[in-house]
Amino acid sequence: MRYSEMFLPTGREVPSDAELASHQLMIRAGMIRKLTSGIYSYLPLGYRVIRKVEQIIREEMNRAGAQEVFLPMVQPAELWQESGRWVHYGKELLRFRDRHDREYCLGPTHEEVITDLVRNGIKTYRQLPRNLYQIQTKFRDEIRPRFGVMRCREFGMKDAYSFDADEAGAEISYRKMFEAYNRIFTRCGLNFRPVEADSGSIGGSYSHEYMVMADSGEDAVCFCNACQYAANLEKAEIAGPAGDQPSGPALPLEEVHTPGVRTIEEVCAYLQVAQQEVVKTLIFSADGEPVAVLIRGDHEVNETKVRNHLGCDALDLAPDEMIFKVTRSPRGFAGAIGIKARIIADYSLKETYNCIMGANREDYHLRNVNPGRDFKVEGYADLRVIRETDPCPRCGGEIHFARGIEVGHVFKLGTKYSKAMKAAYLDQNGRERMMVMGCYGIGIGRTVAAAIEQNHDADGIVWPLPLAPYHVIITPVNVKERSLSEAAEGIYRSLLEKGVEVILDDRDERAGVKFKDADLIGIPYRVTIGPKNLAEGKAETRRRRTGEVAILSLSEVEAFLMDRIREGI
Repeated sequence: MRYSEMFLPTGREVPSDAELASHQLMIRAGMIRKLTSGIYSYLPLGYRVIRKVEQIIREEMNRAGAQEVFLPMVQPAELWQESGRWVHYGKELLRFRDRHDREYCLGPTHEEVITDLVRNGIKTYRQLPRNLYQIQTKFRDEIRPRFGVMRCREFGMKDAYSFDADEAGAEISYRKMFEAYNRIFTRCGLNFRPVEADSGSIGGSYSHEYMVMADSGEDAVCFCNACQYAANLEKAEIAGPAGDQPSGPALPLEEVHTPGVRTIEEVCAYLQVAQQEVVKTLIFSADGEPVAVLIRGDHEVNETKVRNHLGCDALDLAPDEMIFKVTRSPRGFAGAIGIKARIIADYSLKETYNCIMGANREDYHLRNVNPGRDFKVEGYADLRVIRETDPCPRCGGEIHFARGIEVGHVFKLGTKYSKAMKAAYLDQNGRERMMVMGCYGIGIGRTVAAAIEQNHDADGIVWPLPLAPYHVIITPVNVKERSLSEAAEGIYRSLLEKGVEVILDDRDERAGVKFKDADLIGIPYRVTIGPKNLAEGKAETRRRRTGEVAILSLSEVEAFLMDRIREGI
């Protein structure tokens, strides 16, 4: 491609509303332009990278036995009502009515549509298993879109759905996709980790997120180098205590006047105690019903774990009126003794005794509170956020933390959708059974942005070769000098004939401007044709990632570049 014919509006200024390097560089490199909040146009350079990611995905999905389909983005409300998600999905689901007053939504995902398609097309076990995928636009009405294409409202996604006759088959399908995803992100040249994750609004019993490791990542990931355990903070497990009994005598209960003392920090300062001696009583509304969650004062409650333990759809911190109803006191003085709510507690409280807790009375707390003696706990569970001081739940090794960007997610859905939508088949004995499903997604634009977060420097993008929009840029330092232009043209045409993706920078610009643009857009190899080298029949090649320079004869340039492109370096 000739640079003079490209629609490639590069820029030097950093956009004022762009926080992440990927957002800044995708705009400066002429890859994207914002249309409105959370909605972007992809320009030719950006779209070439998108298509490269899509091609890698298609090749690996096809290799894994999946078949490509293309499903409607506009989805009828009836399907979402069947699955129960029309109400529970939330405001991210963009709902609207057509001229006939029928309700629809723009698809944020396609579980309902694919389940409807398969239940009408598969009737017997002989037609299973099946795995169908698509690469298509999704829309989620994010309340606060940010970070460019990293968290936008309209985005490209690869979503796949597997259908199996039983759990054993579903496990095989899940493993195929797990391995396919490892190949996809490896081929994209990314440093990534699959981590255990919560299934969220998609549902299901088991899932992994694929995290591209980057300091700018939104998500915290914990991992163990000793045993390969890795999980996001929502999912990260904490091993239960070895013993169930307190290790000391229970002292008499004592009420203490604590005027105006509400927070853990205030309680500890007032009573001169450590945070681990205090028990927080957090009142939640679980599907509208009050639940008291007990957790040690130095720990942080994990709301995802609480929701999963309770099996509720909606979980929120209780409003003041609910707190007063169950404790007869204002916020800040809740305790477990005499509370009118279910009580669940974190595992760590099995080892707690003679603790401090709210008295369910304004301006009062209690000393020497002991579970079992003073109140009854419905159940103990892992309900808190993991910390670096916690041991690995698998092997007891050290836990480490890092930041990551989620680019993919694989789910075991089980029969959540097939039961709700009656996606059944007849088994070998003619009995009706529900299909067992899996769901597998990759954010296309997020993958591109994550690649930039992981591969950039002060001068611009440093593309991994498999994702680079072009592999080589040829730069004659002065296009008005005939000998330079002819030499550049010769190399350009020769590389094109060999199938190399190459740009000829034929602009009448200063060499410095051309070099800056080449570094900004991140082309892996630059060939510079200058008068001094050309006088000796040579040209300069420079590798973008390392800055490595080689002065080669014109006849050697092509072979040099072809070797490195074949090697993927």
